[in-house]
Amino acid sequence: MRFNTLDQWLSWQETLHSSEIELGLDRVRQVYQRLYSTPFNLPVISVAGTNGKGSSVGMLESIYFQAGYRVGSYSTPHLLNYNERIRINLQPIDDERLCESFERIDIARQLQDSELGGSLLESSFQAEPISLTYFEFGTLAALDIFHRAELENSLDVIILEVGLGGRLDAVNILDADVALITSIGLDHTSWLGDTREKIGFEKAGIMRTNKPVVCSDVDMPTSIQDHATQIQAPLYRIGHEFEFKQGELDWQWSASGMGAGNDSIRSALPRPALIGEHQYQNASGVLKVLDLLSSKLPVSQAHVRQGLMDVRVDGRCQIIPGEHTLILDVAHNPDSVQCLAQIVREMVKTNLVQNKTTRIHALVGMMKDKNIVDSLSPMSRLVNEWYLVKAPIERAAEPQILSDIVREFKPISVTCYHEISAAYSEMQSRAKNGDILLVFGSFYTVAAIKPAWIGT
Repeated sequence: MRFNTLDQWLSWQETLHSSEIELGLDRVRQVYQRLYSTPFNLPVISVAGTNGKGSSVGMLESIYFQAGYRVGSYSTPHLLNYNERIRINLQPIDDERLCESFERIDIARQLQDSELGGSLLESSFQAEPISLTYFEFGTLAALDIFHRAELENSLDVIILEVGLGGRLDAVNILDADVALITSIGLDHTSWLGDTREKIGFEKAGIMRTNKPVVCSDVDMPTSIQDHATQIQAPLYRIGHEFEFKQGELDWQWSASGMGAGNDSIRSALPRPALIGEHQYQNASGVLKVLDLLSSKLPVSQAHVRQGLMDVRVDGRCQIIPGEHTLILDVAHNPDSVQCLAQIVREMVKTNLVQNKTTRIHALVGMMKDKNIVDSLSPMSRLVNEWYLVKAPIERAAEPQILSDIVREFKPISVTCYHEISAAYSEMQSRAKNGDILLVFGSFYTVAAIKPAWIGT
């Protein structure tokens, strides 16, 4: 084996390819086909979108697990540990299985094409191995581990979160049985385009001819409809082929048959455990996916209810109660921060009804390639005190850049910090009983806070 520890493998993978991101499927498909010549013989679900992917994967995973199915899921990025990216039955894959998978992938990418008839371990190596990015290595590891689980008859369904885009993302080497596209927003515009229509087209690339696709974006870009029509993929849209209605204590989901069977209704559903009104939208798309796969993977109403109540996705508007309410959210683009802002506004209103005065404190670190101005603007009239940091990664924005932006909001205070720990400690010390503490802006910022000071 090239390396003995997971950390060694990951450090090496970070330096293996000339660029962190290289969209395209040729290299990763070639390595995958050297590993496996036959497709999965169990249902595969792909989930793409700008916001709501992680929540939707989490709900699908939770519901199918409650129904007794053995579930393989892949999502990125991780929050604390790399192992979180690949899960079987909600449990992260252990280091040993990851290292063994990386070794198989490393061997496969070095093989001479003329030697592929024999064992991977016996074949000779080519002079120029196929170069893979860090993300491609991880995607191939997930598929490799799921294939081996299928061969052991220990897997019933696979759920794959698409990374950057869709059309040229490594996950798209698979043909999913059902594709789910969540809400579309402006993010990664230098790679995917600077309009929702352009980004929608990239996400639509996960569709397949005659395979159903579900869209849970209430303002679906026309490009998604156009692509579905062009390749003849049956499209199910929220507000059209399926919908939801909220009640005071519960909610209802319904869908028309549209040639896929009788109309479906699920009533008296519990509020999803994930926080935010937008989670009804995500949950509705998830229920339509369940509906489309019901002949292969039937799920009872009781399992849907329990799955919605049990789902947990760390770092997605994760509320930690205490003397100060703490909210951890990986929100890092305009739409996701807008959702966070709406949640904070509702909490402030609730406190006002109870005659409580609430001050909002926000610790923020963002990537410099994001639309920082538009991403922070939803918080312009909410946050009283800003604590600005550089997230622990090279491409993070300097605190002073963030400071120049938020000072235009005229808050009570703006402070820059060299260390996230110092910023968090200061925020805690300044906060009074009943205040709300926010940590948002990137996975790296939330991850730096969660293990060292939260302990949840």
